[in-house]
Amino acid sequence: MTEPSLATIAAHLDALLDIAGTPDYPAALNGIQVAHRGPVRRIAAAVDCSQRTIDAAAAAGANLLLVHHGLFWGGLQPLVGPHLARVRTLLAADIAVYSAHLPLDAHATFGNSRLLAGELGLAVSGGYARYQQIDCGVRGESDLGTAALIDRVRAWAAPLGHHAVASSIPTGHRTRRWAICSGAGAQVETLREAYATGVDTLIVGEGPHWSAVDAPERGLVIIYAGHYATETLGVRALAAHLSDRFALPWDFVHSPTGL
Repeated sequence: MTEPSLATIAAHLDALLDIAGTPDYPAALNGIQVAHRGPVRRIAAAVDCSQRTIDAAAAAGANLLLVHHGLFWGGLQPLVGPHLARVRTLLAADIAVYSAHLPLDAHATFGNSRLLAGELGLAVSGGYARYQQIDCGVRGESDLGTAALIDRVRAWAAPLGHHAVASSIPTGHRTRRWAICSGAGAQVETLREAYATGVDTLIVGEGPHWSAVDAPERGLVIIYAGHYATETLGVRALAAHLSDRFALPWDFVHSPTGL
């Protein structure tokens, strides 16, 4: 089978993820962020486009780096220091970068929150974490002890190097209406949505200190499963999909941030 071009893979991803139709923050710059010469030979998937993940992609012989967080989260910035080093390494190794942030979070198949629900044995019944016209997370109903759910989350997150923690848990608390929003999911808007919709257990990647202060007073338990850990799922699933479709080898670059 002929190795696909970057343009072919990018066109497939653009359509699959609805890059043009999905809102996002300006610095996300979804889609191709760095182009390269020649066909795609091997894919590396990573959560972040960092010097560590770029170096690992080069060492693995990959010439397409598929990430959730791209090169430009700091916005417009000069090509100096670490930013220049990343770009220089990409160009020297001829590695392309394709980034998908909210288009990946919101996807019905490859979304981080949806995939995490599956990992935890939770059945999704709807969307959550509304951003403009899209849902970045998922929600559902269950009837299980919240302490047992926290144990599930911890068992899942531990191999990824993260120890999940939770806000105060009332004695006998049960999870009947849950929601998941990966990454920095405990924000003002998502917590308001939880309180308004009767969610009793919210699983996120991370959140500010005040979220764990307010939650118990409103009958909500927040499980902080790790920003990095909760966003490893989508890029891995997407890389596996590309591997199947285009007969390309792929690797996951594990580069935890500690959050």
